[in-house]
Amino acid sequence: MTLFSTFFHNINDSFSYTNLLPLLLILTITLYSCLSFFKPKAHKNLPPGPPGLPFFGNLLSLDPELHSYFAALARTHGPVLKLRLGGKLGIIITSPSAARQVLKDHDTVFANRDVPAAGRAATYGGKDITWTPYGPEWRMLRKVCVLKMLSNTTLDSFYDLRRNEVRKMVGFILGRAGLKVNIGEQGFLTQLNVITNMMWGGAVEGAERERFGAVFRKMVAEMTALLGKPNVSDFFSGLARFDLQSVEKEMKKLVVKFDEIFEKMIGERGKIEKEGEVKKDFLQFLLNMKDEADSKTTFTITHIKALLMDMVVGGSDTSSNTVEFAMAEMMYKPEVMKRVQDELEAIVGKDNIVEESHIPKLSYLHAVMKEVLRLHPVLPLLVPHCPSETTIVEGYTIPKGSRVFVNVWAIHRDPSIWEKPLEFDPTRFLDTKWDFSGNDFNYFPFGSGRRICAGIAMAERSVLYFLATLVHSFDWTIPQDEKFDVSEKFGIVLKKKVPLVAIPTPRLTNLDLYK
Repeated sequence: MTLFSTFFHNINDSFSYTNLLPLLLILTITLYSCLSFFKPKAHKNLPPGPPGLPFFGNLLSLDPELHSYFAALARTHGPVLKLRLGGKLGIIITSPSAARQVLKDHDTVFANRDVPAAGRAATYGGKDITWTPYGPEWRMLRKVCVLKMLSNTTLDSFYDLRRNEVRKMVGFILGRAGLKVNIGEQGFLTQLNVITNMMWGGAVEGAERERFGAVFRKMVAEMTALLGKPNVSDFFSGLARFDLQSVEKEMKKLVVKFDEIFEKMIGERGKIEKEGEVKKDFLQFLLNMKDEADSKTTFTITHIKALLMDMVVGGSDTSSNTVEFAMAEMMYKPEVMKRVQDELEAIVGKDNIVEESHIPKLSYLHAVMKEVLRLHPVLPLLVPHCPSETTIVEGYTIPKGSRVFVNVWAIHRDPSIWEKPLEFDPTRFLDTKWDFSGNDFNYFPFGSGRRICAGIAMAERSVLYFLATLVHSFDWTIPQDEKFDVSEKFGIVLKKKVPLVAIPTPRLTNLDLYK
């Protein structure tokens, strides 16, 4: 089933036959009115690409697994290629040199986003750090995130909180020894509690943790699915007002649920202030910033909610997915798992538990994380860029307003760059210069340039600490009735196609260490 056969199926599900006639009328009228509007402007020396149909372009031939589909097209048409996506021109970047020109040489030009309707609806009109256009407002939000909320100093101050949540996870898994455990789910619940505690000092305890966490994870999954869903509103601006697939409608329903949580926390903070109590979490910092903002740096409640949405949704799902992929790859290659455990025994000891202070000494575990993010980057196509002016990349014209996809997933698997690129081999990252800074365009899992991920430090700490604890505290086996693989499910956030379910067995001799 192609991407747009799925798309038309979704439209069919969304509309009853009584609505079909007005829908056809809208489509017909809009088609004729938009034909001249969508006629592409004449540009010389556009990148090559597959032929497309009138009006639809290449939309009807897209495959749902866009990262691998784009990689296959690049093998035929080259590392810079174009696709006609209805009224949009899509540009696919699949080489380090082209990525360097987009993300470094012309960084300012490509620093904007082509905001999808779902993204705008999810973030209060695009007021978050992901979708805000490059400029003073975005620089203010970036400064808030990187220098205040996610700096190493701030993260250090929340170590006891992270440790407490990881110990709760260990206690839960000990209680499930010999039984099935959904590793991705536990990673998500733990990270969610870490983030909400950092945000506003709130966590969910006991049995409520499992119930609330499951509901919250479902909400996050629905939101990321809507963000990655092909939406006719994004490809034909003349149809956007009709929201034909109800993507905006469904997203707004989800946002209401998140907004209720944010409003409750903000309201309670007002009551606490009246009682004279002082909080030192992120929410209080953001509220103080709003009160202190001057006319040059307007910072509103809407900005606060949008940033909270970024942190809660983006921070919880991405880290847990990386933990799940890492555990799956290590279980698939037991020699890798053993080497990680041997390193932990040497650094931590079997009569001790993992602390974050051990992490910098675990060079092989760092290599495992880097290799996981090479094979399974969190955002396989990054977040699409949008040039603010017509620019030349690799000798080709990239028109202003194009939607530019940087296929980091394909670059990380390029056999001309990587030896045995499909093999999971952490040793390739031992004694090498590769890091997460985005300066090497052979390896940049978190992006590069001005729009590089703001949460790298937090992601690195969380993933390494979770992995070290899971692997040091328990041995893991796959249930006999479970099919084991490491295949991916494409989306704006890359997920494991089949959730990883495994059976834990305690490794440490002193059970008091699990408390």
